[in-house]
Amino acid sequence: MATTHQPLAERLRPRTLGEVIGQQQLLGPGMPLRIAFESGQPHSCILWGPPGTGKTTIARLMADAFDAQFLSISAVLGGVKDIREAVERAITARDGLEQRRTIVFVDEVHRFNKSQQDAFLPHVESGLFTFIGATTENPSFEVNSALLSRAAVYVLQPLGEDDLKKIVERAQAIGAVPAIADSAIDRLVAYADGDARRLLNTLETLAVATGAEKLDRIDDEWLLRVLGERMRRYDKGGEQFYDTISALHKSVRGSDPDAALYWFVRMLDGGADPRYMARRLVRMASEDIGLADPRALRLALDAAEVYERLGTPEGELALAECVVYLAIAPKSNAVYVAYNEVKALIKSDGTRPVPMHLRNAPTKLMKQLDYGKGYRYAHDEDDGFAAGERYMPDGLAPEPFYRPVERGLEIRIAEKLRELRARND
Repeated sequence: MATTHQPLAERLRPRTLGEVIGQQQLLGPGMPLRIAFESGQPHSCILWGPPGTGKTTIARLMADAFDAQFLSISAVLGGVKDIREAVERAITARDGLEQRRTIVFVDEVHRFNKSQQDAFLPHVESGLFTFIGATTENPSFEVNSALLSRAAVYVLQPLGEDDLKKIVERAQAIGAVPAIADSAIDRLVAYADGDARRLLNTLETLAVATGAEKLDRIDDEWLLRVLGERMRRYDKGGEQFYDTISALHKSVRGSDPDAALYWFVRMLDGGADPRYMARRLVRMASEDIGLADPRALRLALDAAEVYERLGTPEGELALAECVVYLAIAPKSNAVYVAYNEVKALIKSDGTRPVPMHLRNAPTKLMKQLDYGKGYRYAHDEDDGFAAGERYMPDGLAPEPFYRPVERGLEIRIAEKLRELRARND
C-alpha cells in the first residue's frame, strides 16, 4: 500500500491498464497498445507525446504485464555506462533461475546522441531486452533510423478536460486534497493544459497550503491568492484557455493586428507557455497564410528561435512581431484545403500502383520490365516542362486539389498554373 510520504503522482500512478486515464486511442479495447499487452509478447516501441501524458506509466505497466525486470535510464543524466549496466543486469536476469525478461525504459531518448542510441541496437536485435523509449520530440527527426525501424511508434495525446477532472476526483478520493469548488477545478484543468503531472504537482502544492491554513474547501478566490499569477484565468469573463487561443487564431485569420496582439498578450499575462504560443503561430502561418506569403512561415520559425535564445521577457517581443505580421499578411488556406482533400481521397480510395513510366529502374531486370519506360525528363523539354505528361496514378483524374486564391503571391502562382494546365490540354 502506498505511503502518504510518496509524491501524489506516485500514489495515483495506475497499477493496471483499467486505471489509466486517457490514451484510449491506444489502450482501449481493440486498440494497438491494448493488443500488444494482451499478446503475451512484448515488443520494442517509442512512446511519443507531450509531458504528463502517461509515457512512463505505460512502460511500467508493460513490465508488470510481462513480469519483466524494469530498468529505467534518463537520457538527460545517463550515458553509455548506464547502458552497459542495463545490459549486464538483463543478461543476469535472462540467465538466472527465473529467466526473466527485461524492459529497458529510456526517458527523453532524443537526448541521447547517435552513438548512444546505436548502443541499444545489437541487444534489441538479439532479444536480450525490450526497448521502450519516451520522447516529447518527433522521433522521425530525433531517433536514429536504425533504432526507429526496430520499434513501433505510439503517439500519446494531451489529456482532455474530462480526463484531468477524473484525476482531481481520484486525488480527492484518497484524501490527498480537500473539496474543490467547480470554478477552481476548471481553473486547475485549464492551467494543466493536458499535462497530468503538472496537475498533480499543483494539487500537491494545494494540499500543503490547505493543511497549513486548516481549510476544508478550496474556492477560486483562495486558489488565485495562493498560486498567484501563474493561475490567473486567461480571460476575466469566464472563457477558458482554448477559447482564448481560438480568439487569437481568428483575429490573425481576420487580419486584425490589434485584436491579435490583445489576445496574445492576454495569454502571456495568464501564464501561457510562450513556446506553446510559438508553435501555434507556426501553425497559423501554414494554415491561414500559406503560399500567399511564404515569408510568414519563415518569420514564425525565426520568432520561435529568437524566443529560445532570449527567453522571457525579451524573446516575447519577437513573438509579438510575428503576431502582427501574420495578421496583416495576405491570407490563403488553399494548401490546407488541398491537403485535406487529398487525405480524404487517399483514405477512401484503393492503393493505386505507381505508373510504369514514373518508376525508377536502377537494375537491368527492372529496365527489362519497362520500369521508367517513356518517362520524359522535364529539364530536357521546352521551358523545363513536359507538357501533357501524366503524374497521377492510372485511372485517377480528379479536379485540381490546389486552387490558389487571388491574394498575395498566390496571384502569380495561379497565373503560372493556368498557363501550365493550358499547355497540358
